[in-house]
Amino acid sequence: MDEKKLYSPRIMKEILNRHGFEFSKSLGQNFLIDGNIINKIVDAAGIDDNTGVIEIGPGFGTLTQGLCNKAKKVIAIEIDKSLKDVHFETLCYDNLKIIYDDFMKVDVNRLIEEEFKGMKVKLVANLPYYITTPIIMKVLEDKINISGITVMVQKEVAQRLSAKPGNKDYGAISLAVQYRADAHISLIVPNTVFMPRPKVDSAVITIDILEKPRVEVKDEIALFAVIKAAFGQRRKTIHNSMSSNLKIEKEKVKNALENVNIDPGIRAEQLTIYDFAKIAEELYK
Repeated sequence: MDEKKLYSPRIMKEILNRHGFEFSKSLGQNFLIDGNIINKIVDAAGIDDNTGVIEIGPGFGTLTQGLCNKAKKVIAIEIDKSLKDVHFETLCYDNLKIIYDDFMKVDVNRLIEEEFKGMKVKLVANLPYYITTPIIMKVLEDKINISGITVMVQKEVAQRLSAKPGNKDYGAISLAVQYRADAHISLIVPNTVFMPRPKVDSAVITIDILEKPRVEVKDEIALFAVIKAAFGQRRKTIHNSMSSNLKIEKEKVKNALENVNIDPGIRAEQLTIYDFAKIAEELYK
């Protein structure tokens, strides 16, 4: 079989049928069938022959194949063990190791230490929509030792992850990403390049991890409690939303906002990560 045709719908159907594979809706399985998109994802990730790659959910292996052809080493983590026989046929690469496990339960920093000595490490994936946010938050909150994330996600999620202040998509998840990384959408992907075809379009988002958080705070938990509270009732002013959701008396919140020169009458989506850091430091000093 010509490896360049692995993403061919005809070949994919033939192999999947031969192994009796059935797509799982609960696992959000949508396999890529467009070689051009695969190449663009690999390029967006900035992979070279000194890069170690962690891929979440290789599925049929079309993106995995592109990664193996560029990276020094690829560790693919797949939750669906029914794909083992398919992978035995489609993914015969010396620089590939497949782990059949749930990424959310894997000690990723330990995996990196054991498998990628001396390499820069990146995470690349075509993520199932239902698990996108938990995976990205695990990577950021666990301070996983990677330099970047390049993932295909639902278009609306990509817009929220990369949104800037003043944008309707800007929210707590945007700030969680901004705290630890720079994020931008690399390309929009139509639903026609998947098998089976999802109902919505996707986007590839590239997240470059910062060496240290964008702002320095004494208490990260307090910072994100303030952010969550501020966006808890988006239509309310930041003063009212924070008072209500933090269960702190209005006068104390008002004084904290005024002390850091923030108008209590504005809404959360107008504030930057730096603003929220100042509020948290003032409110919990």
